[in-house]
Amino acid sequence: MKGLDLAEAYYQTHGAPMIKRSARAYTDRIAVGLVGPGSECFGFDDEISRDHDWGPGFCMWLTAEDYGNIRTILQEAYEKLPKAFMGFGPRSVSPGEEGRVGVCEIKTFYRTYTGFDHAPADLGEWLSIPEQSLALCTNGKIFADTLGVFSQWREALIGFYPEDVRLKKISSRCMTIAQAGQYNFDRSLKRNERFAAHYAEAQFCADVISLVFLLNRRYTPFYKWMHRAVKELPILGETIHTMIADLIARTDYDKKRLIIEEICSILIKELINEGLSDLTSDFLLDHAHCIHGKIQDSRLRERFSVIN
Repeated sequence: MKGLDLAEAYYQTHGAPMIKRSARAYTDRIAVGLVGPGSECFGFDDEISRDHDWGPGFCMWLTAEDYGNIRTILQEAYEKLPKAFMGFGPRSVSPGEEGRVGVCEIKTFYRTYTGFDHAPADLGEWLSIPEQSLALCTNGKIFADTLGVFSQWREALIGFYPEDVRLKKISSRCMTIAQAGQYNFDRSLKRNERFAAHYAEAQFCADVISLVFLLNRRYTPFYKWMHRAVKELPILGETIHTMIADLIARTDYDKKRLIIEEICSILIKELINEGLSDLTSDFLLDHAHCIHGKIQDSRLRERFSVIN
């Protein structure tokens, strides 16, 4: 049983009737679903996940006005629902994580993760939001949203970065992949700096996965789920998932060097295939410059620097 399936069944069986009983006049104004932090919202939960913040539960998102009118009534009714369902529960809650389910105001939800009480309005606002936070806002599932306010905001985020922001991030990933994998990994080994070499390898893997997410126009989740999630992406997902698993399992450093270069070669071919670069260089830093030059916004184009 996956947490999302459990949450939806719990809502259909107990939640929907509860909302009609306690807030009938607002039934079509309440968005319901399960979105946000936690493995269950990404569909990555398993038996290990069930020891905290997992179990029967769902979210109800309200406009500011409705939140002021019915928040207390709705939350009290929610808390009276059965604690166990389909053989699971009660839901375990970690200290400080009580707000993952129950009643929440729409703007408060998005402001918590993006820092704004509105959808990002310009390049600067998009760049200021941590990517894993955008992943949290766009995961999970909406069970009901007749009013559409919550979903409209969500769809604006799912639509992904403006192209200039995506190009800026792709350029940055090419820079850091080249620096960590094609440059510093080998130099650290030559100096017998094993910690630096392992750090460079981990940074290389993380940034390669991040780049693949950008190519697929998807937000990279929290590091714990990056490698697992990349496998599901249509563009290079399974290939990169397999090659990174092979890379980190190797103990032969010469073989690691070869895999790093093979990964970079595959990435460069995809960049060229998508028209993001037209260079023949096998060094990703060169492609970073080419991609950066395609940014249309002059102020953003002038900032040739690494961003998260």
